[in-house]
Amino acid sequence: MFSKEEVQQLKRQFWIDFAEAYPRKWLLFDTKIKDFAFKFYVDNKKAMVMLDIECKDEEKRKIYYEKIESLRTLLLEEHVADAIFERNLHLENGKLISRIWVELDKVSCNNKNTWPRIFDFFNDQMNAFEIFFYEYEDYIRDLELNT
Repeated sequence: MFSKEEVQQLKRQFWIDFAEAYPRKWLLFDTKIKDFAFKFYVDNKKAMVMLDIECKDEEKRKIYYEKIESLRTLLLEEHVADAIFERNLHLENGKLISRIWVELDKVSCNNKNTWPRIFDFFNDQMNAFEIFFYEYEDYIRDLELNT
């Protein structure tokens, strides 16, 4: 078992090593859509690449989610084959969001031996999500153009 400080240091080193392995600027929060962001996540069991739609306005969240859902076949067949769609996901803090994500199981940020697999997964999946977003960005952004 690691102490709390050791876990924090491992996480810090994980992100430093990832940035060194794949030195590029990721899209993440820079989608130019409020509360619509791509995220990396890793813990001691799995790694995830996610698109979180966290609009406080329920109608906007619904529209953005339905736009992505209307592109589901294209996303799955051409970009992120294993993407999981969740229209209404309740976070631990009680917040209701929509999420589209892909995950890699049986890896851990506490196990340096799994880091290369996580880094490759993060790079491949986030890159695929970004290509998808850029390809359909105009459609996704345009709230007047409903699904």
